[in-house]
Amino acid sequence: MIFIFLIRYLDPIKSNKMTTVNPYLAFNGNCQEAFDFYKSVFGGEFRVRSTFGDMPATSGYDVPESVKDKIMHISLPISNETILMGCDANPAMGDVTMGQNISIAIGVSGKEDADRIFNGLSEGGKITFPMSDMFWGSYFGMLIDQFDIIWMVSYDKAA
Repeated sequence: MIFIFLIRYLDPIKSNKMTTVNPYLAFNGNCQEAFDFYKSVFGGEFRVRSTFGDMPATSGYDVPESVKDKIMHISLPISNETILMGCDANPAMGDVTMGQNISIAIGVSGKEDADRIFNGLSEGGKITFPMSDMFWGSYFGMLIDQFDIIWMVSYDKAA
């Protein structure tokens, strides 16, 4: 009887298969080194590896020459459900504080879901980057919730 109750209770969680939750780590210039280490532990191949220098000139960001080889985004699948993601600190935002350098990345199946989740999480918190269409093809935003947790919400329009 308890088993049936648990299955029914957990079913709504399982039915939302189009939402993914992944850790997103930020580093102060050694992201590639860290991810090479994680790759040696977990195996696999990087799904994406982009540097700040890969950003198109039309992005509106002026990237200093000194950080063009630093990681803007990298992802390493570590299971069928989980992708470890990361970046080096954006030079315009300053260094990250180690120990407070993790975000939770939410991937959703539609723009409406992205807005709903983003708006819900930002209630009582602080929007650090509003939901916007990005040059890499995603609809993306960042916030710090009322409990000081950093969230990244993304809808990959190409998927």
